Amino acid sequence: MKKLLISTAILTGSLAAFGQISTGNFTGNIESTFQYLNEDSIIGATQPAQKGLLNSYMNVFYTQGNFRAGMRFESYLPRIQGYPSTFDGTGLGMRYVGYANDIVDITLGSIYEQFGSGLALRAYEDRALGYDNMLDGMRLILRPYKGITIKGVYGYQRYAFLEGRIVHSDGIVRGFDGEMHLNETFKKLADKKLDITLGGSFVSKYQEDDNEDLILPENVGTYGGRAKLRYGKFTLDGEYMYKGQDPSQDNGYNYNPGHAAVFNFGYTQKGLGILLSAKSVDNMSYRSDRTKQLQNVLINYLPSLNKTHTYNLVASLYPYATQPVGEIAYQAEVLYTFKKGSKLGGKYGTSINANISTAFQPMRHTSGIDPLDSTGVTYTSGLFDMSDSLYWRDINFNITKKFTKNFNMILSYYNIVLNNDVATVTKEKGFIKSNIVVLELGYKFKNHQSIRAEFQTLFVNRRDSLGNETGSFSGTPVDKGDWATVVLEYTINSNLFVSIMDQYNFGNPDSHHRAHHPYFSVGYIHEATRFTVSYGRQRAGLFCVGGVCRPVPASNGLTISFTQSF
Repeated sequence: MKKLLISTAILTGSLAAFGQISTGNFTGNIESTFQYLNEDSIIGATQPAQKGLLNSYMNVFYTQGNFRAGMRFESYLPRIQGYPSTFDGTGLGMRYVGYANDIVDITLGSIYEQFGSGLALRAYEDRALGYDNMLDGMRLILRPYKGITIKGVYGYQRYAFLEGRIVHSDGIVRGFDGEMHLNETFKKLADKKLDITLGGSFVSKYQEDDNEDLILPENVGTYGGRAKLRYGKFTLDGEYMYKGQDPSQDNGYNYNPGHAAVFNFGYTQKGLGILLSAKSVDNMSYRSDRTKQLQNVLINYLPSLNKTHTYNLVASLYPYATQPVGEIAYQAEVLYTFKKGSKLGGKYGTSINANISTAFQPMRHTSGIDPLDSTGVTYTSGLFDMSDSLYWRDINFNITKKFTKNFNMILSYYNIVLNNDVATVTKEKGFIKSNIVVLELGYKFKNHQSIRAEFQTLFVNRRDSLGNETGSFSGTPVDKGDWATVVLEYTINSNLFVSIMDQYNFGNPDSHHRAHHPYFSVGYIHEATRFTVSYGRQRAGLFCVGGVCRPVPASNGLTISFTQSF
């Protein structure tokens, strides 16, 4: 590893020197976040021993003709609260070199790649989540003919960044993927209305069997296919993956095979959009180290089938995380825009968006399964074979209305049911049911200044002294009770803005913890430079993107962030 880092540094340095006298090009970005935190017993915020925390990143990319190279410096001194404990120190967290022409594209070093929708393989980074499962090794992409792409990857996964260096997972990952766009490959289909793309993937992991009590498969493969069809205003895509026996910490070391299937249907025309999605997953946790949990060394990605929310109380208080062990989920969404000039559309138009998503536990059949069976298979489960055990349900809609050229409104309602025994986000037992109303208003002044305001309220279900749900506002609210949030953001000009947010836990069953959470921010933006200073309280919650979440602990203090692109 040390030799690889030294070699990469020497090579990149050589390219940099060469770039000064050639037509090569450097691009990149810098991001740094500093926090100084205070103790706050009312909201449960703690002050770290260091008092100050710092996350910093710098990406540098170089291209010269068909050649490319890149690296990312990372620094955690120490890491911001809520980031994984596997992030520590300063050093190179990513580095690669590559060459590409019309037929061949090869990369050595750090690799980010995705096969299809990610059911078999998705190596990616999301800095906001503190997530990075890149592969360290080689990637080869071939484009031998029009519309045909073949990919191959081989490498170790990044597990941690400790003492300023990359730490790999114990297992090694190998895979290839092929995709054909039939309308490009076959001339007879070039002008057809039906557009067809077909693909298939195979991914295998190897990890030594070091368990003294079990006989574990050292090579575990997952494979399957996908198709994407487009005809006029209609789209239909689907992908299915099968995974072999993969005993792990996630599934209690059972020997059941796994499967994952995702289907999406869409229809769009002017003023109308419809999306229908379905997902069936069972025993599909796929890691390069069978002993790891949480978000560590996941090879694949299981997309969530619930709408991505952005409002504070909706997005971070009771969000839902994808369950890789198993779930059957559905989603339906409709967006309709009334014509301008119509009775409901008005002069500037009106849009209505409605969305519903659900997730259930798969039905697992044990009849006919011998508990003494030497194969280790403990149940059978079919595709979209759903039980009545609810994990999650989200019913929401919003109305977007522009009243004048300068004044607009968004009114939203959310009804969310979370099974906290499965998708645990708090210490509460059973179901947490919340009703949330959000009103957002925006106004633009003639001098190009603008103001935006959000008013949010969240009410949770109540229980009586016996723990039974009351179905009304009587009884004790579950978890931390009801919340309200107000956000005011004032844009002074294209470079400067100020904002204030206050979250108030007015319904907390413990009156001593009915605390306000004021948070002030001021930001400066100039071209590719952004500088923000914030101070105040932030409540504990979860930050989620696409069903992947990280906890955000309660905090009280100063945050300074800086970003720059070049």
